Amino acid sequence: MRPCRVLVVEDDLGIAGQLARGLRRAGHEVTVASTGAEALSASTCDVVLLDLGLPDIDGFEVCRQLRERSDVAILAVTARGEQADRVAALDLGADDYLVKPFGFAELLARIRAVLRRAQPADTGSITHGGLTVDMRARRVSVDGREVMLTAKEFDILECLAVDPGRVVPRQEIFERAWDAHWYGPTKVLDVHIVALRRKLGDPDLVQTVYGRGFRLRPAR
Repeated sequence: MRPCRVLVVEDDLGIAGQLARGLRRAGHEVTVASTGAEALSASTCDVVLLDLGLPDIDGFEVCRQLRERSDVAILAVTARGEQADRVAALDLGADDYLVKPFGFAELLARIRAVLRRAQPADTGSITHGGLTVDMRARRVSVDGREVMLTAKEFDILECLAVDPGRVVPRQEIFERAWDAHWYGPTKVLDVHIVALRRKLGDPDLVQTVYGRGFRLRPAR
């Protein structure tokens, strides 16, 4: 996931501090608001982590106003786990709903998911050296030679091509090319990577960064 601007709306300063520190360690820019009024007056961001139990303005009302004024991704983060609250938040424009307590890895996965839904897919073409990836037509060529990929191989290459040189974690590839809740064998990714390298004709074009993930070879 690329670094993004996160607005943490949480009146518990301890929880807010923990979230902010974790998100900053993950590379994100973080602003903290402890009231609904602060949240509604905050600067532009990419995703809002919105606690529904705020001291001044009801969190559902904050969600409604945020949605009315922008298409920002909203993730309701709250101790309220009742179905009625979930439905109300989603109906008012929240993109997802996460009940406390939760693991930080799950929070990052939910953020990645809401950002993918909120941001339109790139339908243009990406050129990286001799590699060209046409997102709209789902076609790939290397030095003018068309390369026939399976749907899954294209999805994996697309994950890497949208930001050439960036290391894409294995989990992020699974969430984007398979499903956020994939529970199958992880070795299946390695099998597809081997096939992708063979078809592209350059084993070093898709590089393994051990312990981290995969990337397209940085531009020379």
